[in-house]
Amino acid sequence: MHILIAPNAFKHALDAAAVAEAIRGGLRQSKLRCTTECFPVGDGGDGTAKLLIKKCGGKYFTAKVRDPLGRKISATFGLIDQGKTAVIELANASGLRLLHKGEFNPRRASTFGTGELIKSALDKNVRKIILGVGGSATVDGGVGILQALGVRFLDAGGAILSGRPEELIHLESLDLSGLDKRMAHCTLIILCDVENPLLGKRGAAKVFGPQKGATPAAVKKLEAGLKRFSDIIFRQTGKKIASMKHGGAAGGVPAGLHGLLNAKSVNGIGHFLDMAHFDAALRKADLVITGEGSIDEQTLHGKGPFGVALRAKRGGIPVIGLSGKISMSRNSCLERYFDLLVSISNPAMKLEAAIRRTAPNLRRTAMELGNSLAAKNSETDLPSSKSLPIGRTRAK
Repeated sequence: MHILIAPNAFKHALDAAAVAEAIRGGLRQSKLRCTTECFPVGDGGDGTAKLLIKKCGGKYFTAKVRDPLGRKISATFGLIDQGKTAVIELANASGLRLLHKGEFNPRRASTFGTGELIKSALDKNVRKIILGVGGSATVDGGVGILQALGVRFLDAGGAILSGRPEELIHLESLDLSGLDKRMAHCTLIILCDVENPLLGKRGAAKVFGPQKGATPAAVKKLEAGLKRFSDIIFRQTGKKIASMKHGGAAGGVPAGLHGLLNAKSVNGIGHFLDMAHFDAALRKADLVITGEGSIDEQTLHGKGPFGVALRAKRGGIPVIGLSGKISMSRNSCLERYFDLLVSISNPAMKLEAAIRRTAPNLRRTAMELGNSLAAKNSETDLPSSKSLPIGRTRAK
C-alpha cells in the first residue's frame, strides 16, 4: 500500500511539514506494511508561501519592512520560475504572530510592510507575484499595501490620511498618480483560504475582527471604514468589491487589491496543488491522509483538506481526515469527501494541553490507524471507499 500524506498546518501547534512527518512516524510504528510520501499542503494560510517556494525550488531574499504596528523588522520572500515570479507571505510582514496578544489592535494594524515586500520583489524585476494572505493581524482592506505602493488616501479637505483602518471613515478620494507603475506590468494572484465577502455579517470586520482583537465597538468602526473604502473605489473605478468572493480574506486585502491593482483572487489550495504537481503524486497513491486543526463545515469552503479530498475522490482514492477537533454530528457533505474522520485528541483535554500534545497525538493516532488498516488488509486487498466505513471516531 502506498499512502500519500497531505495535511495542512495545525494552527498554533505544528506547520504542515511537521504534521506530515508525525503522521508518517506513527505509520512506521504500526504493523501496516506500506510506503509513504509526505506532501504537506497550504491553502493560502500562514506557511503556504514557504511550502510553495520549497516545492518549486525557489530562492529566499530578505527585506527590511514594517510590522503591523510600524516597527522595523526583517521579512523574507521567495523567487521561483527562474526569478520571474515572487512568492510572498503576508504574515511575514503583517501577521498576527508578529505581535504579543496585548498588542492586537485591528483599528491601527496595517499591511504596509507587505506592500514593502511587494516593492522589494518588483526591484527584482518579477512579472508575477503570488501572495498568500492567511494569518494577518489587520482589517485594513489592503490600504497599507496600497500606501506602500504609492496610493494616497485623502479626506474631504485634501489632507492625506495616515491609512489606519479607524480613519477610513473619513476617506473622500484616492490619488493614484504615485502608484508604482511597475504594478501595471505585473500579475498579482492572491491565494485565499476563505470565501467571505468584504462587508456584511460574513465580512472581514464582523467575522475576523474579533479574532484579531476588535471589540464590538471597533467592529462597527472597521465595518464603516471598509464600506466607505468600497464606495470610494466604486465611485472612482466602477468596480464593485463589497460582495466579491474571497474579498474579506485577511481583513479585506483581496477586495482592496482587486479594486485598485486588478489582483486576481483564487482558491488557495487549488492553485497550490496545481503549482506543486499534486496530481502526479496522487496517481501513485492507494490511500490519502490529510488533516488540519479543525475539520467542520468551514473546511468545505476553501480549506486545504477539502482541496486534497476533492482531487482524491475524483480519482476514486479513499481519504482519511485527522483533526484536533471534529463534530460528532453527521455532515453528509463532509462524508461525501472523507471516508473516515478521526479526532486525535481526547475531548476532555483542555485546548492548551491538546495543542502542546499535537505531535505525539498525531503519531499515536496514525499508529492505531495503521494497525487497523493492517488488520483490514488481512481480510481484504487494498483499502477502498467501501472498506473504509464513513464515520467519526475520537482518539482513546
